[in-house]
Amino acid sequence: MKVSTVTPPDRIQPKRALISVSDKAGMVEFARALHGAGVEILTTGGSKAELEAAGVPVVEVASVTGFPEIMDGRVKTLHPKIHGGLLAVRGEPSHAEAMATHGIEGIDILCVNLYPFEATVARGAPAEETVENIDIGGPAMIRAAAKNHGYVTVVVEPSDYGAVIEAIAAGGPTVDLRRRLAAKAFSRTAAYDAAVSGWFARELSAEPGDFFAVGGRLAEELRYGENPHQSARFYRTGEPRFGVATARQVQGKALSYNNINDTDAAFELVSEFGADRPAVAIIKHANPCGVGTGASLLEAYEKALACDPVSAFGGIVALNGRLDAEAAAKIVEVFTEVIIAPEASDEAAAIIAGKKNLRLLVTGGLADPATPGLAVRSVAGGLLVQSRDFGRIGADDLRVVTKRAPTAAEIADLLFAFRVAKHVKSNAIVYAKGGATVGIGAGQMSRVDSSRIAARKAEDAAAAAGLSGRLTDGAVVASDAFFPFADGLQAAVEAGATAVIQPGGSMRDDEVIAAADAAGLAMVFTGMRHFRH
Repeated sequence: MKVSTVTPPDRIQPKRALISVSDKAGMVEFARALHGAGVEILTTGGSKAELEAAGVPVVEVASVTGFPEIMDGRVKTLHPKIHGGLLAVRGEPSHAEAMATHGIEGIDILCVNLYPFEATVARGAPAEETVENIDIGGPAMIRAAAKNHGYVTVVVEPSDYGAVIEAIAAGGPTVDLRRRLAAKAFSRTAAYDAAVSGWFARELSAEPGDFFAVGGRLAEELRYGENPHQSARFYRTGEPRFGVATARQVQGKALSYNNINDTDAAFELVSEFGADRPAVAIIKHANPCGVGTGASLLEAYEKALACDPVSAFGGIVALNGRLDAEAAAKIVEVFTEVIIAPEASDEAAAIIAGKKNLRLLVTGGLADPATPGLAVRSVAGGLLVQSRDFGRIGADDLRVVTKRAPTAAEIADLLFAFRVAKHVKSNAIVYAKGGATVGIGAGQMSRVDSSRIAARKAEDAAAAAGLSGRLTDGAVVASDAFFPFADGLQAAVEAGATAVIQPGGSMRDDEVIAAADAAGLAMVFTGMRHFRH
């Protein structure tokens, strides 16, 4: 392919524009300003009808191409007289000759935004309608104009109309503005294609293939990242999953990078329990410091708080039901960064309003823990992509490996503890009793250290509550992966645990089982681990 050596001018005063938009916000005002600056306006379909109704003179694209819109509008701008007008290098003699030979006039401004594919997916439209909202001509024109930004100004969203009009008033868009708008245009088409690709993957329940695309729309500029010297932004991918990205912030100051990360962890955890029984999770630094279930959200919160009241200070509280006044009044007694719930009553919102910096988020629903999806993490020069951990264990999946089988009450707590352990950074140990955590050990380099930390946390919580003894006495314990040695199990014995749930699969399973039998513990294997790094 020949590389042009022609240098585009800094400013180009436009003579001709093409406007074809799905989002018509600000379109009429933009077109009026262009017309007032002497710019001829080409347009199509619904954009044409709205501009004509507003009294803006326009030229229909079909009159330029000599070809009508066909196939219900699927084919209207895919024509050499349009793409030639966008791609022509104006100072290149061979391009100028081709334009003259074929009657092609240059297009100096392209204003296109795409069919609302992401919005169609978000509202759960059927597959046929979703596919029909995949734009073809729009991305083709946008990419053409962006490639030829030396001569063409491309506008892909209404927020840039003002900058273009100001530039025209100053003598025409500069090459710097054209380049910045081109970069934005390519980002837009890339994010759009990623949304389409992601939808197909979800529809097919497919594993990532040879190519993997990630894209999103800027939701918020964040003050900084994990630390003040790091910049950060929050993007929404459009995945139809309730959570932080779908939440409406009812009140409170802007969310930080760490707030968003921790709030997502909290809501994903509490969603594990569905809406059948009230559940509350308190998160600190992406790890739960307390999880509880109860007859009410207040009871569930009080159980969660009792597990580690010290760490709960400045934490994130997630609830699986409609936040009520009773629970809200209790939660605000402790300094909390964020509260997230599917809904909140007016009375609860009024109580939280008394803490002006406390963020209240309502998501509109719970995340479905059984829904397949992808988790993406960056590494230097690449991406790690895996399926979301939607594995779940039920009572029928448990294999009793000790002489004593667990009681029905122990089984209920074992399943609860293992579900929580899924959301604790590995190595993870979770003690639970009565549908609530009573000790959590997270993120240690050895499993025995996690066991000891969880037991020590339980001792501290008992002391804070003015209780004698240990919260772990009579509790069950869950491990996210197998015990490689009997020492981790021994730590649980010393803490007063009565039953153990773990994946099994260690070379020393027999030693661990023997230690459990010697201590009179019941132990079950799940055959499934839940590493979380």
